[in-house]
Amino acid sequence: MKELVEVIAKALVDNPEEVVVTEKEESRNTVLELHVAASDMGKVIGKQGRIAKAIRSMVKAAASREKKNVDVEIV
Repeated sequence: MKELVEVIAKALVDNPEEVVVTEKEESRNTVLELHVAASDMGKVIGKQGRIAKAIRSMVKAAASREKKNVDVEIV
């Protein structure tokens, strides 16, 4: 899942070298934290959060195939 978020984010931003995805295990959930440059934050979130919602939907769909719970947080 971490690689999926990283590939998507790098395709969206102007500074792909500043994209960092960290993975945290919590009880039964996995939390992926996406860090991007401040100037690229709007590109990852999108108008009214549409791109962020799409990223989260894609990750949840991929995680459900593996019977996992994964959340994406944009930091």
